[in-house]
Amino acid sequence: MIRIAQPFIGDEEREAVLAVLDSRRLAAGPKTRELEEIFARDVSGTREAVAVANGTAALHIALLAHDIGPGDEAITTPFTFQATANMILATGARPVFVDVREDGNIDPDLIEAAITPRTKAILPVHLYGRLCDVDAINSIAQKHGRALIEDAAQAHGATLGGRAAGSFGTGCFSLYATKNIMTGEGGVLTTNDSALAGRMRRIRSHGESERYSSSELGFNYRLTDIAAAIGVVQLGRLAGFTEARRRNAEYLSAHLRGVITPPPAVERDAHVWHQYAVRVTGRDALIDWLQQRGIESAVHYPRALPDHPLYRDLGYDGADYPVACQLAREVLSLPVHPGVSGSDLDQIVEAVNAWAESRRGEPLAAHE
Repeated sequence: MIRIAQPFIGDEEREAVLAVLDSRRLAAGPKTRELEEIFARDVSGTREAVAVANGTAALHIALLAHDIGPGDEAITTPFTFQATANMILATGARPVFVDVREDGNIDPDLIEAAITPRTKAILPVHLYGRLCDVDAINSIAQKHGRALIEDAAQAHGATLGGRAAGSFGTGCFSLYATKNIMTGEGGVLTTNDSALAGRMRRIRSHGESERYSSSELGFNYRLTDIAAAIGVVQLGRLAGFTEARRRNAEYLSAHLRGVITPPPAVERDAHVWHQYAVRVTGRDALIDWLQQRGIESAVHYPRALPDHPLYRDLGYDGADYPVACQLAREVLSLPVHPGVSGSDLDQIVEAVNAWAESRRGEPLAAHE
């Protein structure tokens, strides 16, 4: 089976974990600090990185550190994993959704009209590893004096105009097992603001300004040194992993037929291809066809957030976000990770193209 995701764990990761176990320093400690130092250097343009338990915790901490709470609003995308908007709700604030462009990223042209006196932050997502138009969004945030919080969970290593994801505002990264590099579970926040970084560190550890002295409400959102040790090794692999993903994506885009392939990157170094999502009608039939031929696929994501029961109960309606809902009906992720071999790519292409040929005379892909 060609898997949709395949975390790489080598001897270096195993040895790093064993070294931490032997040290008996298992909680947040020297390896966590080492991970933070390397991560901050890797995200060019940032001085501070704060390692946390997972990407969801990173989002929650970022919102809290920017004083977002009950009565506030945060503008975000309706087409993403639910953690993005759920953490806005977790602070007591209200998500305000703005529809997306055809590439799945939030449409900056719609953001300004959504700003109200209650808006405290704009929280875009760099979907699938492609940076959104973050320059335009940052300009809007600065013009109106709102915080910019980047959900960069899928975009570690992505750049736009030479600037890295997570360096435009407060960056929120995930190190979940399927991400471009991973620690199993983990997350990182990035910022240039030392005071903000200090507050984020307090929030991740029960609001402690010093041991056993809480100065504000916080949580246990710490990363273990076991996870951090894996992350340090994985950071050294990121460039190679990214290059492999780019090669695989380029091959798929050049050879697939009968589906709409993702838009090409404006700059080759801008996209890190966390997911390779085609668009197609008859998606369920293609999923079954691929499964029968030993190819795993996945839908990221099968419904826009306003169509989740949670958000419908809060009064949201997916019909207000037509592009997001169209994408939710059509997107299908194909394997693109570094473990996909040349023969795997040929097998994927052959299977998709054979399915398209079997449907000759029918509409093969949306908007064809």
